[in-house]
Amino acid sequence: MLQHLRLQNFRCFGSLELDAPQEGVILIGDNARGKTSILEAICVLVRLQSPRCSGFHTLTKLSTPGFGIAGDPWGQERKIKNTPGGLRLFADGEPRASRTAYLADGGLIVWMGNEDLALIRGPGEARRHFLDFLGAQLDPAYRTAYTRYRRALRAKNLLLKEPRLRLPELIAYEDILIEHGTFLTESRARLIADLSPLAAAAQTDISGKDEALTLTYLPASGPCMKESILQARQRETATRQAVVGPHRDDVSIRLHGMTASDYASEGQQRTIALALKLAQGDLLHTRREKTPIYLLDDIFGELDPARRNALLRHLPPHAQKFITTTHLGWRDTSPQTNLLPVLRVVENGVEKFP
Repeated sequence: MLQHLRLQNFRCFGSLELDAPQEGVILIGDNARGKTSILEAICVLVRLQSPRCSGFHTLTKLSTPGFGIAGDPWGQERKIKNTPGGLRLFADGEPRASRTAYLADGGLIVWMGNEDLALIRGPGEARRHFLDFLGAQLDPAYRTAYTRYRRALRAKNLLLKEPRLRLPELIAYEDILIEHGTFLTESRARLIADLSPLAAAAQTDISGKDEALTLTYLPASGPCMKESILQARQRETATRQAVVGPHRDDVSIRLHGMTASDYASEGQQRTIALALKLAQGDLLHTRREKTPIYLLDDIFGELDPARRNALLRHLPPHAQKFITTTHLGWRDTSPQTNLLPVLRVVENGVEKFP
């Protein structure tokens, strides 16, 4: 899926070249050597999105004007150049005019890391981001609706902060919010309906127990966004911010009918986070008929052998996997990874591991 990766002035790397076989690779190294940055670069190359930050300005190596990423995901040569003049995107040597055009025929990614615990323990933002990352990969219209909704939301919040209420302009932006917000709400509801049985099956598989996992979508705008906005206008005027819409949505995650954040053990919470990401990958494969690249960031050291091996068995056997780790002590009890080559990440690149 990705045979070659090249970086220029990305994060801590001045330059880096990496070759990976079809099955993937294990990247070993000390902390702060850049292992996660390599996975992040793959995610940015394929999806124009980092799981670690919201913008591209922090991805550039210090004291350099910009960064570049190039590679051949799914046999198509892709290149990203982030310069002071803006972002430039290329596919097979041809410029792509926009992010939407670049992503139209792009690949798929599943990212798994220790920060995924925020899906269970953290605020609703983490769960919304999980749905948005999946929705944008499944349907280009989802990303368009999300972008237009966020722009209209920013404009509405600015209007609400003005001393005098400008109702006609407020209503104009609310019409945009209702159109695209309704699309997002309906799309997210379908995503949860599709993810629920997949996540429940993955939870049982990884835990080795009959653990009943349920997901419930909680739309902040209720059954009708237009009606909810009208009812909330006085409250929004008083608080000077929009309080109704998919930017306030959440997902209820329960184990055996009880809130997972409050009642599940840490081991169960880690398993739920893995189950959600495995369900994400299963849904991408089913709906897009393409196997994602799996980026697994330093998660195996936190799992007991039984759960680690169950996770590896659940991953599609033909999927390419990039795995980061600080040590290989866990690999003796996970024979599925013995076929993956190991590269050591050093100060400014990678080298063969003995």
